[in-house]
Amino acid sequence: MNGPTPSCPRQITGYHLDDEGHWVAHLSCGHNQHVRHDPPLVHRPWVLSPDGRDEMLGFKLNCVKCLDDAPADARPMTVEATR
Repeated sequence: MNGPTPSCPRQITGYHLDDEGHWVAHLSCGHNQHVRHDPPLVHRPWVLSPDGRDEMLGFKLNCVKCLDDAPADARPMTVEATR
């Protein structure tokens, strides 16, 4: 029998672009998570505009890395959090 899926919600605190031009969210736990808009699999049209990204600051995403007790991720020196 399957139990409930564990979750570890963490707030988005900022963003940066990876080397391929994909947006990566900074989570309050110190981990990074890609936030792609890749229909039909993932619908995140908010990531495509500065206003959309700004509106999602504080939104909680499930952090799989926290569930694995992973160390904090490296973040670029220059962060493109918003405009």
